[in-house]
Amino acid sequence: MIRRIFLDHPASVDETYREHMRVAAGFGTAMLLGAIACFTHALVPALFKRTGSTTVKRLHAKLTRDPQRDGKRPDYEI
Repeated sequence: MIRRIFLDHPASVDETYREHMRVAAGFGTAMLLGAIACFTHALVPALFKRTGSTTVKRLHAKLTRDPQRDGKRPDYEI
């Protein structure tokens, strides 16, 4: 059960538990900051005009990276 909860998914994307934690936390941080920028933009449209879309594009590029380039799976799931 412990293996299923903590290790099976990271292994399925060719990562250790610690690597997966770092990657997932990085995605989470980027999404939180992007969300804050989007909410700020909603209130003050002159601010953060492209931050939300730039964040989404950057994260999408990481999720769909070329597996030949870095040895990781292209269909990464957090």
